[in-house]
Amino acid sequence: MLKNEALAQDATQDIFLKIFLNLAKFGGKSKFSTWIYSITYNYCIDLIRKGKKERNIFSEDIEKAPDLAEEVPDSAILEIEVKKLKIILDKIPVGDKAVLLMKYQDDMSIKEISDTLDKSESAIKMKIKRAKHKVQKVYKDIYKTRDYE
Repeated sequence: MLKNEALAQDATQDIFLKIFLNLAKFGGKSKFSTWIYSITYNYCIDLIRKGKKERNIFSEDIEKAPDLAEEVPDSAILEIEVKKLKIILDKIPVGDKAVLLMKYQDDMSIKEISDTLDKSESAIKMKIKRAKHKVQKVYKDIYKTRDYE
Protein backbone atom coordinates (compact mmCIF):
# COMPACT_ATOMS: atom_id res chain seq x y z
CA MET A 1 0.00 0.00 0.00
CA LEU A 2 2.76 2.45 0.87
CA LYS A 3 4.80 1.90 -2.34
CA ASN A 4 8.02 2.58 -0.46
CA GLU A 5 10.04 -0.23 1.12
CA ALA A 6 11.72 1.91 3.78
CA LEU A 7 8.43 3.52 4.77
CA ALA A 8 6.77 0.08 4.88
CA GLN A 9 9.52 -1.26 7.16
CA ASP A 10 9.12 1.69 9.53
CA ALA A 11 5.36 1.27 9.44
CA THR A 12 5.67 -2.44 10.24
CA GLN A 13 7.70 -1.68 13.34
CA ASP A 14 5.26 1.03 14.44
CA ILE A 15 2.27 -1.25 13.84
CA PHE A 16 3.73 -4.13 15.85
CA LEU A 17 4.44 -1.75 18.71
CA LYS A 18 0.89 -0.37 18.49
CA ILE A 19 -0.56 -3.90 18.51
CA PHE A 20 1.59 -4.93 21.48
CA LEU A 21 0.67 -1.85 23.50
CA ASN A 22 -3.05 -2.33 22.75
CA LEU A 23 -3.36 -6.10 23.25
CA ALA A 24 -5.45 -5.55 26.37
CA LYS A 25 -7.97 -3.61 24.28
CA PHE A 26 -8.71 -6.59 22.01
CA GLY A 27 -12.26 -7.47 22.99
CA GLY A 28 -12.77 -10.61 20.94
CA LYS A 29 -15.68 -9.12 18.97
CA SER A 30 -13.92 -10.15 15.76
CA LYS A 31 -11.14 -12.56 14.87
CA PHE A 32 -7.72 -11.54 16.14
CA SER A 33 -6.41 -11.43 12.56
CA THR A 34 -9.22 -9.02 11.59
CA TRP A 35 -8.30 -6.78 14.52
CA ILE A 36 -4.63 -6.76 13.46
CA TYR A 37 -5.58 -6.15 9.83
CA SER A 38 -7.75 -3.24 10.88
CA ILE A 39 -4.93 -1.61 12.84
CA THR A 40 -2.51 -2.16 9.95
CA TYR A 41 -4.89 -0.89 7.30
CA ASN A 42 -5.85 2.22 9.28
CA TYR A 43 -2.22 3.03 10.07
CA CYS A 44 -1.23 2.78 6.40
CA ILE A 45 -4.23 4.83 5.27
CA ASP A 46 -3.31 7.53 7.81
CA LEU A 47 0.25 7.63 6.41
CA ILE A 48 -1.05 7.90 2.86
CA ARG A 49 -3.48 10.65 3.81
CA LYS A 50 -0.72 12.62 5.51
CA GLY A 51 1.37 12.33 2.36
CA LYS A 52 -1.45 13.24 -0.01
CA LYS A 53 -3.79 15.54 1.85
CA GLU A 54 -4.98 17.16 -1.35
CA ARG A 55 -6.29 13.88 -2.76
CA ASN A 56 -8.94 11.57 -1.33
CA ILE A 57 -7.81 7.92 -1.67
CA PHE A 58 -11.39 6.71 -1.83
CA SER A 59 -12.18 8.06 -5.25
CA GLU A 60 -15.94 8.21 -5.00
CA ASP A 61 -18.48 8.91 -2.33
CA ILE A 62 -21.15 6.25 -2.39
CA GLU A 63 -23.88 8.87 -2.56
CA LYS A 64 -22.35 10.67 -5.56
CA ALA A 65 -21.32 7.64 -7.60
CA PRO A 66 -23.28 6.61 -10.67
CA ASP A 67 -25.18 3.33 -10.63
CA LEU A 68 -23.33 0.46 -12.26
CA ALA A 69 -25.84 -1.74 -14.03
CA GLU A 70 -23.54 -4.53 -15.16
CA GLU A 71 -21.74 -6.75 -12.67
CA VAL A 72 -18.10 -7.57 -13.37
CA PRO A 73 -17.62 -11.28 -12.67
CA ASP A 74 -14.85 -12.29 -10.26
CA SER A 75 -13.33 -14.41 -13.02
CA ALA A 76 -12.66 -11.26 -15.07
CA ILE A 77 -10.37 -10.01 -12.29
CA LEU A 78 -8.88 -13.37 -11.35
CA GLU A 79 -7.92 -14.28 -14.93
CA ILE A 80 -5.65 -11.25 -15.44
CA GLU A 81 -2.00 -12.22 -15.46
CA VAL A 82 -0.20 -11.37 -12.22
CA LYS A 83 2.28 -9.05 -13.92
CA LYS A 84 -0.48 -7.11 -15.61
CA LEU A 85 -2.62 -7.11 -12.48
CA LYS A 86 0.17 -5.48 -10.44
CA ILE A 87 0.42 -2.71 -13.03
CA ILE A 88 -3.35 -2.23 -13.08
CA LEU A 89 -3.69 -2.18 -9.28
CA ASP A 90 -1.05 0.55 -9.10
CA LYS A 91 -3.19 2.69 -11.42
CA ILE A 92 -6.41 2.56 -9.38
CA PRO A 93 -6.96 4.50 -6.14
CA VAL A 94 -5.30 2.90 -3.11
CA GLY A 95 -8.62 2.50 -1.30
CA ASP A 96 -9.98 0.46 -4.20
CA LYS A 97 -6.78 -1.56 -4.38
CA ALA A 98 -6.91 -2.27 -0.64
CA VAL A 99 -10.49 -3.53 -0.68
CA LEU A 100 -9.77 -5.84 -3.63
CA LEU A 101 -6.64 -7.20 -1.95
CA MET A 102 -8.60 -7.84 1.24
CA LYS A 103 -11.22 -9.82 -0.68
CA TYR A 104 -9.09 -11.72 -3.17
CA GLN A 105 -5.58 -11.90 -1.72
CA ASP A 106 -6.39 -12.07 1.98
CA ASP A 107 -9.64 -13.99 1.40
CA MET A 108 -11.56 -11.82 3.85
CA SER A 109 -15.33 -12.02 3.94
CA ILE A 110 -17.53 -8.97 3.29
CA LYS A 111 -18.29 -8.94 7.02
CA GLU A 112 -14.58 -8.93 7.94
CA ILE A 113 -13.86 -6.14 5.47
CA SER A 114 -16.78 -4.09 6.76
CA ASP A 115 -15.55 -4.57 10.35
CA THR A 116 -12.01 -3.61 9.34
CA LEU A 117 -13.07 -0.46 7.49
CA ASP A 118 -15.96 0.36 9.83
CA LYS A 119 -18.40 0.53 6.90
CA SER A 120 -21.68 -1.27 6.24
CA GLU A 121 -21.62 -4.54 4.34
CA SER A 122 -23.63 -2.97 1.51
CA ALA A 123 -21.09 -0.13 1.25
CA ILE A 124 -18.29 -2.69 1.00
CA LYS A 125 -20.14 -4.66 -1.67
CA MET A 126 -20.60 -1.46 -3.70
CA LYS A 127 -16.95 -0.47 -3.16
CA ILE A 128 -15.81 -3.88 -4.44
CA LYS A 129 -18.17 -3.65 -7.41
CA ARG A 130 -16.83 -0.22 -8.37
CA ALA A 131 -13.22 -1.26 -7.84
CA LYS A 132 -13.71 -4.26 -10.14
CA HIS A 133 -15.13 -1.94 -12.80
CA LYS A 134 -12.08 0.30 -12.46
CA VAL A 135 -9.73 -2.67 -12.82
CA GLN A 136 -11.58 -3.84 -15.91
CA LYS A 137 -11.52 -0.32 -17.43
CA VAL A 138 -7.80 0.18 -16.75
CA TYR A 139 -7.08 -3.28 -18.15
CA LYS A 140 -8.96 -2.49 -21.36
CA ASP A 141 -7.32 0.95 -21.65
CA ILE A 142 -3.81 -0.43 -21.25
CA TYR A 143 -4.02 -3.80 -22.97
CA LYS A 144 -6.76 -3.39 -25.59
CA THR A 145 -4.29 -3.34 -28.48
CA ARG A 146 -1.57 -5.50 -26.97
CA ASP A 147 -3.18 -8.73 -25.87
CA TYR A 148 0.07 -10.68 -25.65
CA GLU A 149 3.21 -9.28 -24.14
